[in-house]
Amino acid sequence: MAKNVVVGVTGGIAAYKAVILVSKLKKLGLHVDVIMTKNAMEFVTPLSFETISQNPVTTDTFARERSWEVEHISLARKADLFVVAPATANIIAKLAQGIADDMLTTTLLATKAPILMAPAMNTVMWQAEITQKNVQTLQDRGVMMITPDSGLLACGEVGEGRMAEPEHIADEVQRLLSLQNDLTGLRVLVTAGATREKLDPVRFISNPSTGKMGYALAEAAKERGAEVLLISGPTALSAPAGVELKSIQTTQDLYTEMLANAPQYDIVVQAAAPSDYRFMEQSEQKIKKSAHDITLTMVPTPDVAKAVGERKTSTQVLVGFAAETGGLVENARKKLVSKNLDIVVANDVTKPGAGFGTDTNIATLITRDTEASLAQMSKRALADRVLDSALAIFKTRSDE
Repeated sequence: MAKNVVVGVTGGIAAYKAVILVSKLKKLGLHVDVIMTKNAMEFVTPLSFETISQNPVTTDTFARERSWEVEHISLARKADLFVVAPATANIIAKLAQGIADDMLTTTLLATKAPILMAPAMNTVMWQAEITQKNVQTLQDRGVMMITPDSGLLACGEVGEGRMAEPEHIADEVQRLLSLQNDLTGLRVLVTAGATREKLDPVRFISNPSTGKMGYALAEAAKERGAEVLLISGPTALSAPAGVELKSIQTTQDLYTEMLANAPQYDIVVQAAAPSDYRFMEQSEQKIKKSAHDITLTMVPTPDVAKAVGERKTSTQVLVGFAAETGGLVENARKKLVSKNLDIVVANDVTKPGAGFGTDTNIATLITRDTEASLAQMSKRALADRVLDSALAIFKTRSDE
């Protein structure tokens, strides 16, 4: 069955490129619906898109002549992917602020489909602080952006702001749609969150991990068709729909669950942040404050990643995370070898946008033979990049 793509066209000179994009999407065998804003129709007529897409073009929020359905809800539900090309500064700002004042913005707010935007505007508008803030807001919410090209703009200026070429956008559409079922039949285990090592009934040591990265990975794997087990430390997050959740408290709990479950999974992504030490002794009663110093002895916890790596099966792919404050690549490569991992997702937690508790991350994906530094992106977007790499390794091993 053909995938459904809804293309939103806004009012910019690059609107003519959207006609080429729709043509390329149709040649890929996709079903394409087009929504045009009022300003877009000043550049290209709906007839052009209707001829290419072989579907009526939607322009009016209140048009009722074609169907009894509420049109924006119908298209929002229908979409497997939503593409906005060109995406002007105006539409980016509206979506960032939740404004729904025309057919396109109303449908965008109503859809649960992934959204891909191809910005196009004057270079000064693109570089403006408010535009970049709006772009970041959308990326934090999972909206994907194709960075505009640099070159001669319609206004006569030279710089970044040209809409990406239709071929590039069509390739990205094809890639994103192929992700939706590429993990079908595979089993993926994800760990997430911090562990807690108790001192007494009311105190413990832990770390700031919120579990957002691990939960994003579990959600992405499930959406791509995998059977997913999420082993999570304490967190305020809810498990993604359809994902099996096992809750743990301590590093020993995590160790026990991983040894019991990891061998049965094709891809194991260890995004949890377990404590490396625990208290040698736990008091059964609350330790009362006194005027005297106290000495607490700590001992190492089990090395979960190393234990899983020692038991790795022939086709299994193991992914680890390295949260570093220095020596990023060097330390990550040591971890790759010592834990028998296939991929390490390394990030410098001292960088803004890459630390614990953020909605974004700045990561370097490291394998035995490769190293890829990624720009800041949402954790959900990074989750797909991690799964892409893991799946590529799994396929290679399965074919051997």
